[in-house]
Amino acid sequence: MDAPELWKRYRQYLCRVDSLDLSLDISRMNFDEAFLASMEPAMQKAFRDMDALEGGAISNPDEKRMVGHYWLRAPQLGPTKEIALEIAGTVESIQKFAAVVHAGKIKPPAAQRFTHVLAIGIGGSALGPMFVGDALGEPSSDRMKLHFIDNTDPDGIARTLETLKGLLPETIVIVTSKSGGTPDTRNGMVAVAEAYRTAQLNFSPHAVAVTMPGSRLDTLAASEKWLARFPMFDWVGGRTSELSAVGLLPAALQGIDIVRMLAGAAACDAATRVHETRRNPAALMALMWYAATDGKGKKDLVVLPYKDRLLLFSRYLQQLVMESLGKQLDLDGRRVEQGIAVYGNKGSTDQHAFVQQLRDGVNNFFVTFVRVLESGGSPVEVEPGVTAGDYLHGFLIGTREALYGNDRQSMTISIRSVDARTIGALIALFERAVGLYASLIHINAYHQPGVEAGKKAAAAVLSLQARACAALSNNAQTASQIASAIGASESVESVHLILEHLAANGRARMTPAADPGDATFTRA
Repeated sequence: MDAPELWKRYRQYLCRVDSLDLSLDISRMNFDEAFLASMEPAMQKAFRDMDALEGGAISNPDEKRMVGHYWLRAPQLGPTKEIALEIAGTVESIQKFAAVVHAGKIKPPAAQRFTHVLAIGIGGSALGPMFVGDALGEPSSDRMKLHFIDNTDPDGIARTLETLKGLLPETIVIVTSKSGGTPDTRNGMVAVAEAYRTAQLNFSPHAVAVTMPGSRLDTLAASEKWLARFPMFDWVGGRTSELSAVGLLPAALQGIDIVRMLAGAAACDAATRVHETRRNPAALMALMWYAATDGKGKKDLVVLPYKDRLLLFSRYLQQLVMESLGKQLDLDGRRVEQGIAVYGNKGSTDQHAFVQQLRDGVNNFFVTFVRVLESGGSPVEVEPGVTAGDYLHGFLIGTREALYGNDRQSMTISIRSVDARTIGALIALFERAVGLYASLIHINAYHQPGVEAGKKAAAAVLSLQARACAALSNNAQTASQIASAIGASESVESVHLILEHLAANGRARMTPAADPGDATFTRA
């Protein structure tokens, strides 16, 4: 297609949301009018499904739950007055808590004021807060500095605690877990509580819980008189929880304007709630996903934001998209193995990383560029009439052209700047696109049976570890002998891997052999 035709196509398919200074350009995707017309009945059904979801229908049939993350930024849309009041009350309590902490009216026992926040969570309880904190943080003016523990890696926990050496007395610790029983989060909490005890500090006056009322974590926080507790809602999944207390509390403590973030999401919801497909950027995005992947996940989604502040955006979207859409069964129980793989980093770093393959390698992807109009930073000219921001923008446009020139598909989201309102809008845009696409391919976007299966498998491994440990003695035994002794002959490989791990950590002794089957283990 020549330049005049491309310009015509750009003008024809550009979708603008003027209230948000946001636009979506789908002109470089492979579709035509016939495709849009053929998909319109399915798109209208997806709109009706979304209307029902927002109205309080049981939209997560497996768990018999409502799906209400859209109500978080528009409490008046909640299906009951009680839910609306609970949402509004939570936002208000977060604002009040952050204000009194910033004012020094809530003080730690052994310091003048709280200056740091350590957030402990995993998955949706960490990815959203990390993305928002990095995107909107200002090191010179943040009210409090954020730190995260988002894994059960003891070395990672130790490294994070090292950054807080000498600062624990002035650190608030947020523990986020819906059920209160998520092992990764619990392990981080136990390790941090022990660090406080080692520093001869009481953990409770520093601890805040974000959890469901009545959960194990809620009960623990109440019994130990933690500093505060904030609710998680049964009808909000982890990957869509950033605009709940999960994300709003750390953001508010950092000093981010959470009201503007909620307002941006609400404005984007309004723009993506309309049933006119051409005016709805989330609907167009969902249709482009369908066109690019044949509705079967045949291509990967590469997210390339050309702004350092959006470095963690692709990581956040990885969970939102892949956990929502990666499903074995459809809503009728048929095996479909759906999903869209997501990866990305940032421009122009990617000019020197994987863009070479995107341009010349296997054509198994489509790109979503994120274009930020305002450069920010210093306007210093690096060449006559050219700033560093001009170079960054030039790399984006050039890469888009280079990809199209070799039949690589892309779409481009343009925003004016990275601020709280825009971040809220981007979160809402992709949440809506995921929901609409799920309707198009007839799957449940709001459960995660694969994640639950992984948790159960991990619990089984830990049970096997306990039995293997009990079978260790001063007599050397192979993994096969130990597995046989504990009635787990079908799990010899797992027993070997478990004992190898224990030996590396001084909790067993191992005599290696060229053949792993001949390696022996004794009690430490």
